[in-house]
Amino acid sequence: MAKSIDPVCKMEVDPATAPARSEYKGQTYYFCAPGCKREFDKNPEKYVGAGAGQGSHGQAH
Repeated sequence: MAKSIDPVCKMEVDPATAPARSEYKGQTYYFCAPGCKREFDKNPEKYVGAGAGQGSHGQAH
């Protein structure tokens, strides 16, 4: 399976070993850590909608 990009921090994630994932609007998103998943789940449109911008990995996981 191809690599995926964590929509929150923009890190490359292997879907087979991703520590977290979410479904949104019929699409599966993979995350490098549970903290990124929590951020995504709070406001998915911030990361996949029109307002999606550059992520930053400066948060604590």
